[in-house]
Amino acid sequence: MTLDRLPAWARPAVSGYLERLESHRDLSPNTIAAYRRDLAQFFGYADGAGVRSILEVDRRVARRFLAHLDADGYSRRSITRKTSSVRTFYTDAGRRGEAESNPFEGISRLRLSKPLPHALPSRTVVQGIESIDTSTPEGMRDRALLDALYATGLRISELASLSITDVGSDLLTVVGKGDKTRRVPIGRPAQASIRHYLESGRPELATPAAGNALWVGVRGGPLDPRGMRRVVRKRLATFPHALRHSFATHLLEGGADLRAVQDLLGHTDLATTQIYTAVTRQHLRGTYDRSHPRA
Repeated sequence: MTLDRLPAWARPAVSGYLERLESHRDLSPNTIAAYRRDLAQFFGYADGAGVRSILEVDRRVARRFLAHLDADGYSRRSITRKTSSVRTFYTDAGRRGEAESNPFEGISRLRLSKPLPHALPSRTVVQGIESIDTSTPEGMRDRALLDALYATGLRISELASLSITDVGSDLLTVVGKGDKTRRVPIGRPAQASIRHYLESGRPELATPAAGNALWVGVRGGPLDPRGMRRVVRKRLATFPHALRHSFATHLLEGGADLRAVQDLLGHTDLATTQIYTAVTRQHLRGTYDRSHPRA
């Protein structure tokens, strides 16, 4: 285990700490390496600030280190992890009598900001779906698959598990998390795409191995979630969950009730759905800023 990046005055204490982590806490090599990098970064910064002993690190140095990380563009998650690494080092040093105080004690922990879902513009989604060439069985399938994904907001695992018998005239029967069944409406464009695929595309693709699976791969068997991700990436240059985000966001922007969106998404907790209200507030703010003469 190399400690070359650590200033000489910090190496003995850090080396002993990492050895104890390895022997007593049964941590993985990757976790130990992360601790080593975080401690080397902190003590390297402290050394540059004129510190020459772990005892000389005080709250002022700790605060300036956090400001330094923030100025360098580290994410809140990274800053929180690095802070935790140094805090636990000093907690251990305090127990062993190697440090009189913990410089990070009392410094408020950064609250991790939950990233907002990324919703695609509705025009981008619609144009991407409608641009698919449906003269081939694969094209029919991909158009139907993307239409269904955007029209229902299903999780990719839910979409992959659909069978032919789950498709109604205007509803899909979906088995979600916890084996809970729900009925999800599908719009007319998606109905038409699925019908076209079932009539002309699927019969060309399916082998007996497909069974009753709705979605069929090029080898004739059921199309799994990995294959579906490839379809979404190829056709829309994004990932399936982005269409789920877009489905929920566009519904709320159109005035849909939050609890109705919760039911459609299959969320058991309304708080999970409420994250989308922040996205729609951003949309409203942007619309206001662009449109109001005194915004």
